[in-house]
Amino acid sequence: MKNTINRIKPADKTTGNEVRAYLDTLTKPKGSLGRLEDLAVQLGEITSSRFPEVTPPGIIVFAADHGIAKEGVSAYPQEVTAQMVQNFLNGGAAINVLAEQTGAMLEVVDIGIANDISNEKLINRKFCYGTANFLEEDAMSKEEAAASIKTGMEIGGQLISKGAECIIPGEMGIGNTTSSSAILSVISGEEPGTLTGTGTGLSLEQLKHKQRIIEQAISRRKPDRDDPLDILSKLGGFEIAGMTGAILEAASRRKPVLIDGFISSVSALLAVKLCGNVKDYLIIGHHSQEAGHKTVIRILEKQPLLDLQLRLGEGTGAALAFPLLEASSRLLKQMATFSSAGVAERNRP
Repeated sequence: MKNTINRIKPADKTTGNEVRAYLDTLTKPKGSLGRLEDLAVQLGEITSSRFPEVTPPGIIVFAADHGIAKEGVSAYPQEVTAQMVQNFLNGGAAINVLAEQTGAMLEVVDIGIANDISNEKLINRKFCYGTANFLEEDAMSKEEAAASIKTGMEIGGQLISKGAECIIPGEMGIGNTTSSSAILSVISGEEPGTLTGTGTGLSLEQLKHKQRIIEQAISRRKPDRDDPLDILSKLGGFEIAGMTGAILEAASRRKPVLIDGFISSVSALLAVKLCGNVKDYLIIGHHSQEAGHKTVIRILEKQPLLDLQLRLGEGTGAALAFPLLEASSRLLKQMATFSSAGVAERNRP
């Protein structure tokens, strides 16, 4: 992990400035493409290229179960994790449809599902049959947390080696909004009540129960807010750790990371806690309906590209936002300049 983190350098501001200057020579009023221009500049800074590539994207759905699900914090039973993973493998989920639409490379990883799934399309990197119930004991050991991050790095690196130019981390795991809310509460210092949402569709009474469980778990586990591995091992999930690793690996290879909703944003926050330079490589795809997402976005100092009132996960919101990255890249590469088009450029101050 340390070698990967040491390779993560700050954004290339010199190339970003070159991209900004070049945008001003294109056949349009200065700044008229708004945030698409800012996106093109960020992509230039990330990739150190004046004409950055983002296609094809690579989507990695990490799947794992959570022992905390035994406390009734989800509207769905734990068995749904394995059932949905089978749906991914059969091509029937929302992320499959959106991956096909965007021409994305899609990988599904078992990093801790409570059931065994036999399918040649599945990448099996299972650590355990789900985490422990962190109301009663640590979710995993520090060694398992570090190994899960390393696995995410390896999977992310393999996908980049296959040609992925942008990484979209996704997840599946019943109970993972509970884990994410707990992690965010520790890092942000905010009370779980303000950060915990309905997840898969809890009633108001169930939501209050979920908030109480998180409060009790944090009190019992006493994670060190300055130690990301301690937080992850005591309150986290294997898929959250896997996404953290994929984010770190993509940043180390100067690839943009398009973040989905609440859970993947918490993984991004953990990655930033491990290496501050990671923040430069993050693009938030959309604003999730989950209560804590606004807080994560504020801490990361980012502005989401979309707000479609989504709360699905799987990487779907990021996949929907990807065409904006592609558009900014194509506009930069394919638009004519005033000079090449023979268009008179208005005098500018």
